[in-house]
Amino acid sequence: MDPKPGSSSNGLRAEISLEKLRKIAAELTLPGRFALTLLNAALEALTNLLARIVGSSLVRRHFHLVLSALVLFGPILSFWVSRHSIFANSNHYLYRKFLRSTLGWTCLLAGSFVALLSLSAGRRLPLSFRHLSRLGFAALLLWGCRRLLTLLEDAAGTCYEPVAPTQGAQSSDTQTQPLLLLHEDQTKASCLRANMLWRGYEVSQDILSLCFCCLLLVEEMSVIGRHLTHERRLQRLPGTPLRILFLLCVVLLMIWVFLLLCMLAYFPKWPSQQLGGALGYLGWRGLYQGWYRLRLSWGSPGLPGEELFTDSDKQPQ
Repeated sequence: MDPKPGSSSNGLRAEISLEKLRKIAAELTLPGRFALTLLNAALEALTNLLARIVGSSLVRRHFHLVLSALVLFGPILSFWVSRHSIFANSNHYLYRKFLRSTLGWTCLLAGSFVALLSLSAGRRLPLSFRHLSRLGFAALLLWGCRRLLTLLEDAAGTCYEPVAPTQGAQSSDTQTQPLLLLHEDQTKASCLRANMLWRGYEVSQDILSLCFCCLLLVEEMSVIGRHLTHERRLQRLPGTPLRILFLLCVVLLMIWVFLLLCMLAYFPKWPSQQLGGALGYLGWRGLYQGWYRLRLSWGSPGLPGEELFTDSDKQPQ
């Protein structure tokens, strides 16, 4: 028997309606695809530009000199900044969110970047662990320096409790400073928590961490240009997550430099900040310009990018 004409017309209508739905869906997703294409092109252009800047020999050779100049002459900015600015408040959000966890943020983003780059380039898990250990040694050195400085400050400093002057002393001489009662059994942290006065030699641990982390980020990010060139030579496209992590590391570097300027301009402390910057520089110099350049037989994890690319693994001196 011949099929009923009603059933064939229903099937034709269903096919036509499905075709219309596909066309409507394609029209709706077209702007989204176009926007994603633009964003991807902007991401590639921006990362390629920043990779050339960060990986250039000019930046790698002279960034530590620029950072040293900022630490030395940054306190001069205190003559021009406003004391009523929001950044003059030590409880500002940036200080509470980033300054007290400088090492943690640096290890989180730089570690993710190093792990993803080493896995995408070397494709060997032991090699990735070796490159990640470089950040582990740097974090251990910075933590040890901060801990040692805290112990030295507690040993060299003294805690004082202000004593209000008597009524007679106030009437006779209003310019006389209040007496201080000595507390020898207090540490710096407990003394400040008790709203007492701490006097002694100190080294700015915030400037130490900021300078060290800035130098570390520049060193670890400097190999992204070689990785992009290597991937293009192999006709492979670098992944979008790696480019995003690279941009996040650049943003973090800009935040650290901005916080460094804020600390020097709004809270100048001479020479404790300069001593902190010098220690941060010495720590970077000892690791990236010293131990990491030695052979693997010396227990060195190697320089950033070492053994990851088929071209020369030597970094520019």
